[in-house]
Amino acid sequence: MKAWLSTLALTAALALAGVAAAADGTPPSYPNQMDGDVVVRDFALTNGEHLANARFHYTTLGTPRRDASGAITNGVLLLHGTTGTGRNFLNASLGGELFGPGQPLDATKYFIILADGIGHGGSSKPSDGLKGHFPHYGYVDAVEGQYRIVTQGLGIKRLKLVAGTSMGGMQTWIWGERHPDMMDALMPIASQPVAISGRNMLWRQLIIEAIRNDPDWKGGDYTAQPTGYTRALPIFQIMVNNASVLQQQAPSRAAATTLYDQWVADYAKTVDANDYLYWFESSYDYDPGPDLEKIKAKLVAVNFADDLLNPAELGVMEAAMKRIPHGRYILLPASDQTRGHQTLTQAKVWKGALEELLK
Repeated sequence: MKAWLSTLALTAALALAGVAAAADGTPPSYPNQMDGDVVVRDFALTNGEHLANARFHYTTLGTPRRDASGAITNGVLLLHGTTGTGRNFLNASLGGELFGPGQPLDATKYFIILADGIGHGGSSKPSDGLKGHFPHYGYVDAVEGQYRIVTQGLGIKRLKLVAGTSMGGMQTWIWGERHPDMMDALMPIASQPVAISGRNMLWRQLIIEAIRNDPDWKGGDYTAQPTGYTRALPIFQIMVNNASVLQQQAPSRAAATTLYDQWVADYAKTVDANDYLYWFESSYDYDPGPDLEKIKAKLVAVNFADDLLNPAELGVMEAAMKRIPHGRYILLPASDQTRGHQTLTQAKVWKGALEELLK
C-alpha cells in the first residue's frame, strides 16, 4: 500500500499515449452499442422514501464473454459526473481514447456499461413529472440503482472494473465499500473519499440556495422554468476549469462579460431547475471515510493538482491510502495538458494509469 505522486514525466507519457480524435470531428463509433432499462416496481431509498416504477437506464458497448458456468467475465462499469449522463463517455476525448482497438477498455475485449444515475439522462428524474415531489435520493441510492443494472438487468455477478469521474469517482468509492467482493479493480478519478465540506460545499450551497430562493421555483411546482437562479450557475464553470482555460476563454473584461452572459443563456435553455437542484443536493449522504478498510479490490485513485474541487494540499488522499490494502494514489501535476477538474474529460492525460491498473 503506497501513495504515489506522479512526476511531470509521467504526465507527458500519459498524454503521448492518447490517440487523436478524427480530424473531421466525427464522433467515434463503438461495437454493438445498445441501450436498456431496468425498472424497479418499488425502489426504497435509504432515507425511507420510495419511488414507484423507478427506471434505471444504461448503454452497453461490446459483447459479454462467459466462462464455463455461463457467468459474464468481462464487465466494466463506468460512472458519470454530477451534471452528466453515461453517454458522456462516448465523447471522442473519453471513448475515443479508451474504447478503440488496443486501447485500455477495448470494446472488442470488454463489455462496457455506461449507467445513467438516478436523476440523470434516461433514468427516473424530477423533470419526468414528479417535480419537487420526487424522492430525495443520495449517492448511496444512485449506487443501488447501478447495482440493479449490473445484477438484475445484465446478470453480472462480478465486474473487471468500476471507474468513475467526479461524482462517479465518489460513487466508485461507495461501490468498493458496499460491494467489496464484486469487482477486481476500482479507479476513482477526480474525487476524494471524504464528506463534501469547506470550499467544495460552499460553492455547491450557492447553487442550491439560488434555486430554492428563486421566486419562480415555487417549491419545485413551477410550470414555466425559472431562470433567475441561472445567473449563479456559472460558478460551476469557474470551479471546474483551471485559470489558464478561463483566461483563454475570456482574455479581456469584455470577453469575460460576454462569456458569462453566454453561460447564463445556455443554462436557461438547457437546465431543469429541479433536476439541477437534486443533482447538487444528492451528495448529502456521501462519506466513505469511515469504511475505507472494507475495500478489497485493487484501487488506483487519480487526481489533478490544479483541481479546485479536490485540493491536494488537504492531505486527504495520503491519509486514505494508508487504510486501503491495495490502494495507490496518482496526483497529476498541472501542465498544458490539464484543465483543472475538467481534466477528467481528457482521457489521454490519465489513461496510462488505467492501463497499469488493468495489467
